[in-house]
Amino acid sequence: MSTMTEPPHVLAVDDSIVDRAVISRLLRSSKYRVTTVDSGKRALEVLSLQDRNVHMIITDYCMPEMSGYDLLKRVKESAELREIPVVIMSSENSPTRIRRCLEEGAEDFLIKPVRASDVSRLCSRLTL
Repeated sequence: MSTMTEPPHVLAVDDSIVDRAVISRLLRSSKYRVTTVDSGKRALEVLSLQDRNVHMIITDYCMPEMSGYDLLKRVKESAELREIPVVIMSSENSPTRIRRCLEEGAEDFLIKPVRASDVSRLCSRLTL
């Protein structure tokens, strides 16, 4: 009898319903379990409820109320959450923004539209 391991759980954060659907589909096709939320504030609520069973956070940079950058900072400042890899996505290819996110502790920065090859690269790098 083989033991089934639970697939890695990814929290996908984007205020755009279309972008949430795209990233969710890509992650699920790579065998991830995905929870989607529409804001950084909601992501923090899920992280507090989920008892840290989130293996990666992938978030849009530009969102109302709390940006992906602010979410990244909150996660990295938290003793309970800081080990969770955070990947930022943006439709703007801004070297300054990318550098700032990576310096703050982001694992990677993806330019939208996110493609299957981006997800594959993340999978191999993060060994989830």
